[in-house]
This record gives sequence, structure tokens and C-alpha cells, in this order.
Amino acid sequence: MPNPKREKRRNNGYSFVVNYLTINGGVRLSGRVQISGAKNSALKLMAASLLGHGVTVLDNVPRISDVFTMIEVLQRLGATVAFEGNTLRIDTSGEISTVAPYDLVRRMRASINVLGPLLARSGHARVAMPGGCNIGNRTIDMHEAGLAQLGVKFTFDHGYLEGIATKLIGKKVLLDFPSRGATENLMTAAVLAEGVTVIENAAREPDIVDLASFLNSMGAQVWGAGTSTVEITGVERMESTFYRVSADPIEAGTFALAVLATGGDAELAGAQPETMEIFLEKLELAGAEWAPIDDGIRISGDHRPQAVDFATLPYPGFPTDLQPQMMAYLAAAEGTSIITENVFENRFAHAQELVRMGADIRTEGHHAVVRGVRRLQGAPVKGSDLRAGAALVVAALGAEGQTEVHDFHYVERGYEDFAGKLRGLGGDVELVEETTSLSI
Repeated sequence: MPNPKREKRRNNGYSFVVNYLTINGGVRLSGRVQISGAKNSALKLMAASLLGHGVTVLDNVPRISDVFTMIEVLQRLGATVAFEGNTLRIDTSGEISTVAPYDLVRRMRASINVLGPLLARSGHARVAMPGGCNIGNRTIDMHEAGLAQLGVKFTFDHGYLEGIATKLIGKKVLLDFPSRGATENLMTAAVLAEGVTVIENAAREPDIVDLASFLNSMGAQVWGAGTSTVEITGVERMESTFYRVSADPIEAGTFALAVLATGGDAELAGAQPETMEIFLEKLELAGAEWAPIDDGIRISGDHRPQAVDFATLPYPGFPTDLQPQMMAYLAAAEGTSIITENVFENRFAHAQELVRMGADIRTEGHHAVVRGVRRLQGAPVKGSDLRAGAALVVAALGAEGQTEVHDFHYVERGYEDFAGKLRGLGGDVELVEETTSLSI
């Protein structure tokens, strides 16, 4: 299990082990890289496995720290979990607890996805308020409001959200915003509700489609996933299943930008261009070239990018999870790019770290003005969240000199063997562990 930061008590204080990534920029990336299973899908499918009775097998699961955190959540709830290679076996045939504890849920927002399955399976759930990356206000009001329409009574007590459902009844639920989390919890609750549930203004992300396919393989009846209207007819029982997690479009996009930042040429095996259309269109406008291959896409670009304006929006719009990496790429573009962040109000923390590398970026509200410079310069920088850390890696790969990306444990939450995959493409990167002591 990845453990990027460890603390040990010593006689005269504490010893900390932290990791950071060193990158010598300017090395052209080329070759072939395998894109892992999608983080955002795997975590939601793991939570939804609580609906089944028996052993569910998930294949192509990324070995990332968030997955190990979700394993701990499932184990604490009473499931038996085995993880070998990229195959996960989850046995939910025993008694399942309905309390998801704070010490685990605070580490990862996706833990809130056990709410719907627990309510559907047991009629009760007590879940600590979720944590995760600090990228803005991400309340669960829509989760509560939607599930309440299905018959759930909620109370909030000492940091825990507790829901009780004597009986779940299908209803039409209109979401104020196409929230992925609310859509997912409604879907996983509605599969065992009585009657028909219709979710209007539902999220349309690829992981919503993955979740629906997974639920249907367990015996559910879900239609319309990937559109703004999802319809679920409740069934009496869900069974265990075997399912392969789809490839991660965010990892694919990150590697595409890493390759382009170095003027490289590489194949992204497993990437699915149909889930990346807006992103790939923006890359074309920046002057990059891409083409589908038998098992993925090929990406290339041997010249400085052109400035591009874009705005993040819920899928199928430009993904907020690729905005920081795209900003890093455009920091060395010809011309001025305007970036508008419409999903999270606090997702420009990486901008100031890019400025430390010589970027010319000004942010105001949910807009960023990026005036391209000829080339970034290596510097010690610090990732503030998962995607911000990945953005700094993209910037460092194309920069002059050496960069140290600190707090790299954030990146390990969402990318399997990121440093190893970059080395496989020829990147000059090294993951460093360092021990420091604090006397008291």
C-alpha cells in the first residue's frame, strides 16, 4: 500500500518520511504508455459493490492511494477485500455495518459514495462528512435533497450525516446542478427502491456510464446513463458480478500534455478518444496532432503551442480535472490564453507555483490570464492537491533545469506509478524519499 508520509515517534521527538519528485526538464518523451483504470470509476464501483451479495471482482483497478483508502472503508464496513495486481475481489456476503468512520472518510471525498448503497441495502447509513482535496466548496446538499425525495430521513450529528429509510420509493428528482456525486448516490439507492426513479439534469461523465453498466451487470435496470435523464426501475435484489474498469480519461489527458510539453510523440494505450472530445479539440487548436490507433491514441507536437481559451464545464465540457495541467502547458504558449474555471471556485492554487517557474499568470475570481513565456524554469514547487501536483509535473517536464515537486503524495492519490511511467517514456525523473526529524 502506498504510504507517502509516515510519522514515527522517537525518544526525543518525531521523524517524518516525505517524498518528492525531481524532474530534469527538456527531455523529449516518446514511446508508449499504458493508461490505467479510471480513478473516478473504480472508487464508485467499489462503493456500489456493497449492493451485491457474494464476491464481486473488479479488474483494471489502479493501484493508487485513494483505492487503498476505499479498501479500508469497505473493510471497516465488514467486507472482505483482496487486491492482487490490478484485480480487486470484494466479498460482501457477511454482515455489513452501516457506519463509515471519520478517520477514513475525512481522507477522501469519494467515501460519501457508500451512502446510497448502504441506504438501499440496510435502510440506514451513518457517514462522516467527507474530506479530499481543498479545491472549493463541495457540499452534499444535493445528495441529501435527492435521497430525501426517495424517502430518506436525514439528521446531522457531531460531524456525521445519518440517514434512515424505512422504505425507498422511486420518484422524479431534478438536480439543481449535474452533480456527479449526487447522481451516483441516487442511482445506487434507486436500484433497490420500489417503482421508477427518474433523475433529471443528471451528470453525464464517463464514470456515470461505467457505474450504470456495473449496476446492470449486478441485475439493476438503469437506462439513459450518459444523457441528462437517467431512469432506474427498482429490483428486489442485486448480485455480485465481474467488471472491468474503463480507462482513465484524466490520466490520458495528463500524459498527453506531458508528452506535448516536451515536444514529444507517444502512444497512449487504452485511452478512449470518445471520452476526451473537447479536450482533444483544444489540443488541436493549440497545434498538437493526435490520431486514433487500434488500442488508444497517438499524440505528438514538436513545436511551441498556440494560446487557447477554454472554460471548464460538467461533461461533455472541458474537464475541471485537466484545467491545471492545461494551464501548465499553455504557460509556455505563443500568445495569451484566457481560462475560466466554472466548476470549483478555488482551483487556481497551482498558478502561483507556476509563476515560481517563470510563468506569467494573473488570476481574478474564476478567470486566469496566461501570457505565454518562451520557456519555464525549474524550481522547487509544492503541489496543493492531486491535479495541481500533476500540473507542476507537466510544467517541469518542459522546463529548463531541475524541478522538485514537493507534497507528491497528492499525485499518488490519482496516478498509478506516475514516475515509473514517465521514465518508461524517457523522462529524467526520480521519486525521492527523505527523512527529517523534529525535536521536542
